[in-house]
Amino acid sequence: MADQLVHLPQQLLVLLLFIAPFFFFFLIRSMRRRDGGSVRLPPSPWALPVIGHLHHLMGTLPPHHAMRDIALRHGPLVWLRLGGLQVILASSVDAARESFRPIREEEVGRLLRAVAAASPARRAVNLSELISAYSADSTMRALIGSRFKDRDRFLMLLERGVKLFATPSLPDLYPSSRLAELISRRPRQMRRHRDEVYEFLDIIIKEHQENRSSSDDQEDLDLVDVLLRIQRKGDFPLSTDNIKTTIGDLFNGGSETTATTLKWIMAELIRNPRVMQKAQDEVRQVLGKHHKVTEEALRNLSYLHLVIKEGLRLHPPGLPLLLRESRTTSQVLGFHVPQGTMILVNMWAISRDPMYWDQAEEFIPERFEHVNIDYYGTDVKYMPFGVGRRICPGIAFGLVNLELVLASLLYHFNWELPDETELGNLDMKEEMGAIARRLHDLSLVPVIRHPLPVDM
Repeated sequence: MADQLVHLPQQLLVLLLFIAPFFFFFLIRSMRRRDGGSVRLPPSPWALPVIGHLHHLMGTLPPHHAMRDIALRHGPLVWLRLGGLQVILASSVDAARESFRPIREEEVGRLLRAVAAASPARRAVNLSELISAYSADSTMRALIGSRFKDRDRFLMLLERGVKLFATPSLPDLYPSSRLAELISRRPRQMRRHRDEVYEFLDIIIKEHQENRSSSDDQEDLDLVDVLLRIQRKGDFPLSTDNIKTTIGDLFNGGSETTATTLKWIMAELIRNPRVMQKAQDEVRQVLGKHHKVTEEALRNLSYLHLVIKEGLRLHPPGLPLLLRESRTTSQVLGFHVPQGTMILVNMWAISRDPMYWDQAEEFIPERFEHVNIDYYGTDVKYMPFGVGRRICPGIAFGLVNLELVLASLLYHFNWELPDETELGNLDMKEEMGAIARRLHDLSLVPVIRHPLPVDM
């Protein structure tokens, strides 16, 4: 997004690290049972009066590093009191899985029912549209506690924004030139786009304010409720525009990357029937006749994890170009790099470099079978979520969504191309944009293999 949409005060950025759901925080519903009995809370470090555990997060380490150290000492689930907020810090994949599990399961059920409706007639479904709707609803419910009533219009608006920010404008290329600012239409278009997005987000904020105005009950708090509570208490300088920008950025990051990755992986599986069959065989063998993919079963789907890892190699979900700036004058490969130079790291090219990858352009999940490479940028040749302090904070959130949907689509359905499409002609062109999305929608014919359970 444009700089004016994403630059927040440093103090606010620190605060958002505490509460963003993509760091897998979720507020505990209540500190006592309804019958008045005390509950067993997760462990926590020592606290101070008034500020609680804030002092553990305000040292020299970045907050997410400090949180990791707390988790190493106290376990994967830790209770924290940050001022007046009661927070649960989830620092393991298992804990993150549980955070939004009911939302995921319900939204996956909606997606599968929509796909299954087309199966009896052997009718092609626009899988791209269905996946986008699933990802948007799941992310929005995690952020605001419910589906967005005008989701389709909001998605169209965000789609326009993706195209608007796809290429640099004159002021981006000549940031010190007032002339470039004056003659370029892009800044005005960006401001209009921001205002339209803010109108939608105003509706969300107003609804939350009305719902909470008569009660201070902390049950079922979502991110918007937390931000509004902080704003009311005045502990941090948090404007309504800050809240709207935060919601918009988290929604974009949480929904678009998951949807884009799922579409690419399904397209790669269609192009590679051997891999598709192997992944389906594993899912169906592990699940048996349970008629429903469970999150417990996901842990046993080792080949599915390789498929996802390979999909992320060929199609990194974030910016194909990792942007940084040299803070000091330095030497790189023997060349002088002046201070203040913009650095573009082409992660897309690195992940397809034949120097590091055999058959680099081919979809071969087995390449990761006996290689210890993770998602966290520890190996420079594989950085699907970025690297360093600005690595994507929602890795576990996104991976759980990917695994559950992909396993469900492979378990319940066989997949075919529409009659008029031959395997060798499947369009794999990319769209020029903020992220490397498919240029055209992916339409496939679903054939039910395992019927959906009646309670889905």
